[in-house]
Amino acid sequence: MSSSQNQHAILLLAHGTPDVLSQMADYLQKVTGGRPMPQHVVEELQHRYAEIGLREEPLQEGPPLTRWTLEQGKLLSELLGQKVYVGMRNWHPYIADVVAQMKADGVTRARVLCLAPQNSRTSTGLYKKALIAAVGDALTIDFSFEFISGWADEPLLAQAFAERMAPALAAAGEKAAVLFTAHAVPCRTIMSAQSDAPHHNGIPVDGLQNYGDHEDPDPYPVECKQTAIAIARELKLNDADWFFAFQSQGIAGAPWLGPTVPDTLAALAASGYKAVVLQPVGFLCDHVEILYDIDVDFRQQAAALGLQLSRAQSLNDSPTLIRALAHTLTSRA
Repeated sequence: MSSSQNQHAILLLAHGTPDVLSQMADYLQKVTGGRPMPQHVVEELQHRYAEIGLREEPLQEGPPLTRWTLEQGKLLSELLGQKVYVGMRNWHPYIADVVAQMKADGVTRARVLCLAPQNSRTSTGLYKKALIAAVGDALTIDFSFEFISGWADEPLLAQAFAERMAPALAAAGEKAAVLFTAHAVPCRTIMSAQSDAPHHNGIPVDGLQNYGDHEDPDPYPVECKQTAIAIARELKLNDADWFFAFQSQGIAGAPWLGPTVPDTLAALAASGYKAVVLQPVGFLCDHVEILYDIDVDFRQQAAALGLQLSRAQSLNDSPTLIRALAHTLTSRA
């Protein structure tokens, strides 16, 4: 690639995840901005990750979130014919290291997209803050970027989710309820920029504050439901047979966004449903909140209620998702 071709590139940002169980404490300190987590929280997360296959030795293919995120970057690069970099906020490859590599490669301008479609200060806002810190004083001198804050309304995103959901619905039969979910956040994080707090896998991690740049309510819960509505329309679902809940709430006493998935499952069972097809609409690939929270925990809770719980396959390497990323990057700033 020539120098002139290499001056512009794409940067995808994501959460990051540890490679082995022994990294969990260090990883959680990254999530919290340096605040150590209690040992019982570290051990609980180690248990959940062990349930989805993480071990003391690195997996040859890498943990699911890292593997699929890097694959999405590769597929996007092939589709656009343009260099695509991937940076993580909380683990390797770190955003700062990736920005340094981009500069070393001669990149002077980047279009930046978070792999979290619904805009939130607890995800998108933190990624942008990490990016600005990585770029540093050179922001307007030798490296600049266009940051896309949210893309929950991208039509191809809804289409990608619908394509994954259709076969799961067909397998479940006509009497199944559809339950869309998104990761919960503490209620106080959506009220104003002055009380935000990051989170991970339902564990409250209140180590960072004041990283918002305005006092407006966080758009996250509205955008999550807008995505669900768009998917339901794609699938021509009956409004009476689809529902929405927030998953992976924290274990501390502070209130988190609801309704919860367990409460919703109980209500569906009481209403006479025998099967539920679940689809998380804020996650673009397999990771612990899907492979453990849904496939292990929620499935067990559903079975105890007499419900058969299944879920749509994650987007992962969906060609329509890659087209959605490409369209978002080329059609908005």
